[in-house]
Amino acid sequence: MDMTTLSLIGIFVSLAFIIFLALRGVGIIVIAPLAVVVVSLFSGMDVLGTLSGPYMKGFVNYAGKFYLIFLTAAMFGKFMEDSGAARAIAEGLLKVVGRGSAFTVMVSIAVICMILTLGGVSLFVVIFAIVPIARPLFKELNIPWHLFMASFMFGNGAITMCMMPGTPSVLNIMPTKYMASTPMAAPIIGLAGIAVVVLFNIWYFKREIKKSKDRGEVYEEPQLMGGGGSDQYADRKLPNIWLSLLPPVCLILSLNVLKVDIVWALVIGSVVAIAAFWPQYKNLMDTINKGALNTVVPVINTCADVGYGMAVAASAGFAVVSDILLNLPGHPIVSLSVAVNLMAGITGSASGGLGIVLETLAPKYLALGLSPELVHRIAVISAGTFDALPHNGVVITSLAVCGLTHKNAYRHIWMTHCMATLAALVVIIPLGIMIYSK
Repeated sequence: MDMTTLSLIGIFVSLAFIIFLALRGVGIIVIAPLAVVVVSLFSGMDVLGTLSGPYMKGFVNYAGKFYLIFLTAAMFGKFMEDSGAARAIAEGLLKVVGRGSAFTVMVSIAVICMILTLGGVSLFVVIFAIVPIARPLFKELNIPWHLFMASFMFGNGAITMCMMPGTPSVLNIMPTKYMASTPMAAPIIGLAGIAVVVLFNIWYFKREIKKSKDRGEVYEEPQLMGGGGSDQYADRKLPNIWLSLLPPVCLILSLNVLKVDIVWALVIGSVVAIAAFWPQYKNLMDTINKGALNTVVPVINTCADVGYGMAVAASAGFAVVSDILLNLPGHPIVSLSVAVNLMAGITGSASGGLGIVLETLAPKYLALGLSPELVHRIAVISAGTFDALPHNGVVITSLAVCGLTHKNAYRHIWMTHCMATLAALVVIIPLGIMIYSK
């Protein structure tokens, strides 16, 4: 067996290794370098040289490009959380959207999550803000608790993460560091994708509510983790909702109207939050320190993913994978989507999978004459499709916080996030080819 074939086998063995360990709770920080060892051994590469070379190069390069974004985003989210502004926005939106039926409650929870994440609030802040609001509503209307995950993932998934033009999410910012695009790239494609996802999930919500009623399911009190059911704002006066909206609005306007760098936009949002909610902070320095610490795990996890990808890219087997992807029949934007979906699914990380493709394959696709705007939007949406497989860290954490399991709730994640976004890709890829074909 020649070395190229053996190297190719090693890549697939390492991928199976990653998924196997991730599903058993091992962190990607540990898994990634071990997977690099597997790739190195199968490819005849020096193990230590690969770890200290391609792996660390990918790790450090990604940290250099995106650490400040992760840091300022985490700080902004913590300012919004500790001030009570995120909770005030959620409560205000709930009054507007409604709470009269199972369907309206599920839609309301999804809309609240969308608004918060679009405003730059971290998903991990959102889940602790929304569970204390959602749980009493689900109990009041006797809605089975597992349906909460459908609302949560719809609200925190592809729309505000990668489809919405101008969204300040890290995923939407990443391509701008590699090509001549902006957060507003390909707005028509993004809006078309949103329409598909919304329609898909409305259909899914109604179907699941009916099926749940037919099965005679009722609300059962969940065993919540990490204080997910406690209401830290129960004895606090929340800020005015309009004042609470000011920091995220300033953030979005700074990014998309004033065209400032995302880091400065997040700094502006944070300064506005501090100024607006100064009396609300019990200990501002504690908020700052915790916000900074919240940066560590997400950025290190993603760096480890990208480092693994760069080690794979240095192997003989990757040249075969690259050639296959670049020479798939049909328009090259289709193979780009396949490549990003594949890497995001394997690593269990949208930003990790996207980072690998942007570092290794994006220049080749741009050299084929593809529009940077089209590459940006399709790549970002593709990263947010199969990233939420069972071994994804966000999936595992969210289920644990909500007192749910893969068995009783993962199907909702699969449908509202993975399948809904895939349906959008089926529609928007041909649309993108029509709009951006030369």
